[in-house]
This record gives sequence, C-alpha cells and structure tokens, in this order.
Amino acid sequence: MTKFRYKQSNADHTLFIKQNNGKVAILIVYVDDMVLTGDDLEEMKSLEKKLAAKFDMKDLGQLRYFLGIEVARSKEGIFLSQRKYILDLSSETSMLACKPSKTPMEVNHSLGIYPDQIETEKTRYQRLVGKLIYLLRTRPNISYSVSIVSRFMHSPSEEHMKAVFRILRYLKGAPGKGLLFSKCNKACIEGYTDSNWVGDKTTRQSTSGYSTFVEGNLVTWRSKKQKVVATSSAEAEFRGMSYGICELLWIKSVLADLGIMHNRPMNLYCDNKATVEIAQNPIQHDRTKHVEVDRYFIKEKLEKGVIQTPYIRSENQVVDILTKAVSVKMFEEMIGKLDMIDIHAPT
Repeated sequence: MTKFRYKQSNADHTLFIKQNNGKVAILIVYVDDMVLTGDDLEEMKSLEKKLAAKFDMKDLGQLRYFLGIEVARSKEGIFLSQRKYILDLSSETSMLACKPSKTPMEVNHSLGIYPDQIETEKTRYQRLVGKLIYLLRTRPNISYSVSIVSRFMHSPSEEHMKAVFRILRYLKGAPGKGLLFSKCNKACIEGYTDSNWVGDKTTRQSTSGYSTFVEGNLVTWRSKKQKVVATSSAEAEFRGMSYGICELLWIKSVLADLGIMHNRPMNLYCDNKATVEIAQNPIQHDRTKHVEVDRYFIKEKLEKGVIQTPYIRSENQVVDILTKAVSVKMFEEMIGKLDMIDIHAPT
C-alpha cells in the first residue's frame, strides 16, 4: 500500500489513506478481508486493479456483510447489527425457544470466585464467553455483563454459567438490535465516563466505563475493571476519566489521518462533582496524592484546551449500563440514549 502512495495510519495500522485534490480513498484490512471506501472513485478503481495484479481477489460489491457484522442502508443512515450471528449462536445453544430476559444481568448480582462454588465445564464456558465477546462490536448494551462473565474464564462455576445463559436469553429477545449512524448537524467529539467503586466482589476493584460520540453517533465504548483497588470513589472516577481522555485522543488522531481536523475542545462528561472540581482545580494536592499521574495527565489536557470536563447529572449519564447492572426501566432508557434500535422489530 505504501508503494501505491497510501499513508498508513499511526492510530490504526490496518488503515490506509490516500488524499488527492480534496478527495479521499480509504482501505482497511483484516487478515484477508478488506473494505475499500471513499469519494475518490477513480482512485478506488485504480487500487482494485493494482491489488488484483498482486493477489487473487474477488470484489463483493457494496458492503453488506463483513466479519459477522451486517450493514444496512437507508435514508436514515447506516445500520450495523449482528443478527445472523446471534441467531446462529441461539440455535447452537438451543436457546431459540427460550423465554427472553429483559436485561442481560441481574441487579445487585454477587458473582465472584468462592471456595464452595460448584465447577462447570470450563471449555464450553470459555467458548461461549468468547463468542459473546465478539458480539460487543455492535452491542454496547451487553458490555458490562460480558465483562463480568469474562473474569471467570480460568475458574467458572455453575452460577457463572447461569449468568452466561441469561445474556443469551436477553439476546434472544432482540437479536436485531444494533447501531444507527446518521447524519447530524452536531459537529463535535464528546465522551461520557463513569465508574462503579469497588464493584468487584472478589478483588474489590472498581469498574470503569466510557462511551464516545462523533457528530452525535456512538463510535466506541468499553467496560473495564481497573487494575488496582481505588481508596475512594473520586479516585475510581479519576482513573475512569483518564481512560475516557485516552479514547478521545485516539479518535481525534484517527479523524486527523482521514483529513478531518477537530480543533475545538472535546467534552468529557462526568457525574461525580468531586472529580470534576479536582480536575478543574488541581490546587487540592492533599486529595489527589494517590492519583498523581492521572491528575497531571488530565490537568495537561485541560490547560492545552484539548478537553473540557463538564458536570452532568446522573440521570443524564449514558454509561451506567457499562459499569453496573441496572433495572429494566433504567436499562431501556440508557439503550435509547446510546441510539440503539432494532430495524427488524414489528412496528
């Protein structure tokens, strides 16, 4: 690709871009599959011929199915889902006729590793969780629950297996739910971050979650157990905020490679007042000695005008479902805020 004068992205080494006279051609590669897109039609046709001369290739036409992800287009935008993947998984696990669950995980669950737990089939558990992890490409609504069950891959119990099957029952209820990417007048990059302090029942480590939006469309999200035990909720939120800033910086870098420059501050919303106040007023040294690296990292980005950290009320927070199990009502509200829809649902 570099011989064809394409630039390899520093943010994603599988992404190649060529800009010419205000137009762009983009190629992204995954092993032996690739997607070619852009508005430079002549360059795209030329690249196809060049690659066909080097490799045995087949043009599958307009993108409809890629690595298990289904792509649908309409006037509303581009819709991504993994409906067929979920139906195949439900069939494989004999869950097609099961009673659906309204949420993927029980509220106030106590999943952990206990001395008296009854072991389950380890190989089967690992295979099922691995398939659920692949579903996270289009299903942020199960990120937290899959993150929890993936923590017990080395020592699964019957309770852990029940949690896996609850996720499968939830997916059976709405296999076609996915993400809609639509045109929006909101020219901005913004993120939301939250943390569930000492939420892990076994290690007492906190769980952080973040979601990022480009022009109003959800593009990345993550539910992640923190590496160390936080001694306060503010410390847990600080670490979560640090994860969110890193993600925003990465997105800004990818957009810059694509020729889309974003010079305005990016908003990172947080619902913890103490964390927001400390981030914006770093004089409070006594309260931040235990998070020095995160504090200075956030302080640097604030002073450079790269980010802003506005406070947001908890009811407007969109990443609660990435840090803890919530009620049915709250879960449905959060899914709506993440712009998840089901184009296969009856109207």
